[in-house]
Amino acid sequence: MSPLHRRSLVQRGAAIGAGIASVRGGHLFAQTPVAEPPSGDPIRIGASVSTSGPNGRTGLYQQEAYKLWEAQKNAAGGLLGRPVEFVIYDDQSDPTTGARLYEKLITEDEVDLVLGPYASGVTQAVAQVTEQYGMPLLVAGASANSIWDSGFSMVFGVYSVAGDYFKDIITNIALEQGYTTAAVIYEDAVFPMSTGEGAVKWCGEAGIEVVHEESYPQKATDVSTLLTKIRDLNPDMLIGGSYLPDSVLIHRQAKDLSLECKLYTYSVGAAQPDFVETLGADADYVLGPSMWEPEVETPGNKEFFDAYVEMFDREPDYHAATGYAGCQILEQALTNVGEIDLEALAEELFSLEIENILPGGYKVDETGKQVGHIPLTVQWQDGEKVIVAPTDIATGEIMLPTPPWDER
Repeated sequence: MSPLHRRSLVQRGAAIGAGIASVRGGHLFAQTPVAEPPSGDPIRIGASVSTSGPNGRTGLYQQEAYKLWEAQKNAAGGLLGRPVEFVIYDDQSDPTTGARLYEKLITEDEVDLVLGPYASGVTQAVAQVTEQYGMPLLVAGASANSIWDSGFSMVFGVYSVAGDYFKDIITNIALEQGYTTAAVIYEDAVFPMSTGEGAVKWCGEAGIEVVHEESYPQKATDVSTLLTKIRDLNPDMLIGGSYLPDSVLIHRQAKDLSLECKLYTYSVGAAQPDFVETLGADADYVLGPSMWEPEVETPGNKEFFDAYVEMFDREPDYHAATGYAGCQILEQALTNVGEIDLEALAEELFSLEIENILPGGYKVDETGKQVGHIPLTVQWQDGEKVIVAPTDIATGEIMLPTPPWDER
């Protein structure tokens, strides 16, 4: 059992903040009342989230965060004095389905507000629909650069763009270790391409030679041919633009093929608890970008962590945290506006600068791209996830180079 899980079990019965609700056995009960019960018609917030399909295991964290915030708000007086009601569908990790569901949410369900889906490909398709109907979209589960390069006027980022995910690993960690070569691979999808292409860019700026760059098909079940080519080139680093399933696939097959690198890093998957639960000791030494971790000292972070564990009986990952932060940002912006006025809400989201549970908080540029958030780098060490960068947030020292497979 990890230290974090042990801590969460001990803290499970502790107070999770004035007016914050907990759940036991599916029954909501409020703790210290701090407001009158909400009344009137609910404020309905629509979203589709991938809870099935290739990204279902990851998207579920985001949906759970939405449901946690909904329960907390209703136990603490609601939003603008009204109850909050989420209307959430499963887009099955499919962009076309996601776009159709947001059309349904807006035109048939007549939701008052929307929050973003999970995954950049779905979000890019959805943004075309929300833009058409003048609905501000807080992107709580996507970060591909192309979303903010598409000219949308009402799309707002919650965390750092994908092109910068590997920036610190390449420009700081790799250079400090003296690594000079890298292979960069990525799934042929919107988000992984952004992370991979960003990695190539940062390698160029750092003077690191990219000896091989290649994409692989979506939903791939075998990348051994690609990894064999990389093995023969013997790069210092293997960088994977990936989700959870292909992060696991790449690392398993790298071991099977005796692909020896000094540094392995993958987007999304390497930061999730499922990564070490699936790979066990083979996950050790792997680095990954993370948008949030439980140890980060941000306002309300401990309360969020405890409440999530209480409600869902598992620890949140960063996708849960970004989903929850999206709710926090929407709440503050709507409170500042004082009514459901979509145009005024969009203006407020452009100018708003607030702290939330993510490091760095919320601040966007003129395109709506997030510029305030501070991404983290984590590493698996003896089955535990350790923050290794930035140094002022780090909880441990980096362990490199990665030992050969037969010396672990």
